[in-house]
Amino acid sequence: MAVINYTGSLTVKDPYRIIPVSRRYSAYKKACDTTLTILLLPVALAGIALGIVLTFLSSKGPVIFIQERVGLGGRVFRMYKIRTMVYKPGGYTAYTVPGDERVTPVGRLLRKTKIDELPQIINVLRGEMSLIGPRPERVEIANYFSAIDENYAYRHCIKPGITGLAQVYCPLATPKENLVRLNFDLYYITNFSLLLDVLIIIKTVVVICRMKGL
Repeated sequence: MAVINYTGSLTVKDPYRIIPVSRRYSAYKKACDTTLTILLLPVALAGIALGIVLTFLSSKGPVIFIQERVGLGGRVFRMYKIRTMVYKPGGYTAYTVPGDERVTPVGRLLRKTKIDELPQIINVLRGEMSLIGPRPERVEIANYFSAIDENYAYRHCIKPGITGLAQVYCPLATPKENLVRLNFDLYYITNFSLLLDVLIIIKTVVVICRMKGL
């Protein structure tokens, strides 16, 4: 199965209507991402430092996890996270599941507090991700679900995000349940606005405080 190469006009089946991403929207997102990332940088760096130290002291292996993910337009980029699973050279291919035994005790804490995601501010500053948008998936997962539902590829008409509508409403969904999250991703794409972004940020804080997540 070929790697996604998403180009061309955006059209999908009913009941969704894809709104072409305007230059105004792109400029707004870029400005918000840059400004908020710079403002949050001190807190993010402190969280990253804490996560790196805890991971280094609690388990063997690299503390930073790098994996190829599908981004804007189907382009593949290298996404950064703090490692939360027992180190295995070559990584894992199986889906993450609730109560996954591969996740270390410290890794579970990092996942629930979302500290493991903080290194992705690097991806935001490099222009590969946004603070808010559909979560980027591994190439093989994106290809698999695109083959099942052609609407899945339309997630790639905007930059993927560190958090998003699907993440705050389905915090316990596993990668295997991507089609459940797809409805939220398409809703965000067709209804993006400053108000919706603010709502997602507030709900993200609530999810973190309640320590929900895999």
